[in-house]
Amino acid sequence: MRLNTINPSPGSRKNSKRVGRGIGSGFGKTAGRGHKGLKSRSGGKVKAGFEGGQMPLQKRLPKFGFSSRIGRLTAQIRLGELNRVQGDVIDLEALRSAGLVSKSTERIRVFLSGEILKSVTTKGLVLTAGARRAVEEAGGKVED
Repeated sequence: MRLNTINPSPGSRKNSKRVGRGIGSGFGKTAGRGHKGLKSRSGGKVKAGFEGGQMPLQKRLPKFGFSSRIGRLTAQIRLGELNRVQGDVIDLEALRSAGLVSKSTERIRVFLSGEILKSVTTKGLVLTAGARRAVEEAGGKVED
């Protein structure tokens, strides 16, 4: 084998489309771009994010973030953290005094994470289905 005899495999390299070289080439006159319109012009391409005149997504979205007003007043607590509360009745005040929620909290949601080791009565708290089951299995009660 000599360097001057090496060729690429047949069909691996395609000849480039020679546009604008006369009617006989098949790509003369309009050079395969069709007639008129944005894509037939030089430099004719749609701007990134352009949606045909519709207000684009990047302009439809809010620019300064979003903070739920309900979420600011709601706290989520693990079930295992209820063990740190003194007393048998757990309500909003008991959780505040135990330092588990802030003063601004108005709603509390307890979800199943960890385990509760004592029987307690919860008042005014929202418990997930799993947390409710765990409290009742430990001998406690859930009061809405």
